[in-house]
Amino acid sequence: MQETCKAKEVELVSVEVSFNSTKVLEVNHLRLQGPALVQVLGPNGAGKTTLLKTILGLISPRRGHVFVCRDSTTGRPDRAGRFIGYVPQLITTLNHFPVTPWEIVEYEIMARSRSTPFPGRTESIRGRVEASLRAVGLQPDAWFKPLRSLSGGQRQRAFIARALVHDPPILLMDEPFSAVDPGGRVELAKLIASLARNRLVIVTSHDPMLLIDYTDLVVLVNRRVVAVGEPHDVLREDILVEVYGAAILRVGDHIHISDEHRIVG
Repeated sequence: MQETCKAKEVELVSVEVSFNSTKVLEVNHLRLQGPALVQVLGPNGAGKTTLLKTILGLISPRRGHVFVCRDSTTGRPDRAGRFIGYVPQLITTLNHFPVTPWEIVEYEIMARSRSTPFPGRTESIRGRVEASLRAVGLQPDAWFKPLRSLSGGQRQRAFIARALVHDPPILLMDEPFSAVDPGGRVELAKLIASLARNRLVIVTSHDPMLLIDYTDLVVLVNRRVVAVGEPHDVLREDILVEVYGAAILRVGDHIHISDEHRIVG
């Protein structure tokens, strides 16, 4: 179980992230509170993943402060990790390793406990692994199959189960639909929406429409936080042009973005 969270929220204050003296992300002030589903949108290279890794403490900003559950966690993944579950982008090379969904979740429990399980504890771990896999809707016939034999949607559910096994109050997901076939994306979107009912879920995505009906807040990013608000307030042509530039195209009542985003106008 995770440590007690004072509030299901993430806050960044006067944050600037730089790589090799080049500023890649600037956040004057951003406060996200749960339970809620938050979508982080922006073009490729806009800093979406950088934002998530800064929240996680995996990247130390050049200046500024990050707070998770009202605790100072700037550049401290050990502190942020007490409250956050993280689902990174699916790594295709991992699919070739002979690891199963059950093992992915089990290893996470054992790594966090840093101890060798004894018989009684082994049963407890098994119960937690099974509960986590069931919670994400992964069928038992997939639990002990190698990842390479599973669909993209099944693999993604396994990694979500891993992130949820400690019941974190905050969940970060980086492009969760990227390696999932179109048929599986709708069901995965429903799962993500259900997870946001009792926690803060922050998702980066190249297809905002999959989650738009469940989204409480949108954060538009392009090397800086351009806009934050409810979808109908933020997904406007004038704001999207500021984020995506010439990639914006209006066709009738719809706004299209050339990298395959589509936002209903």
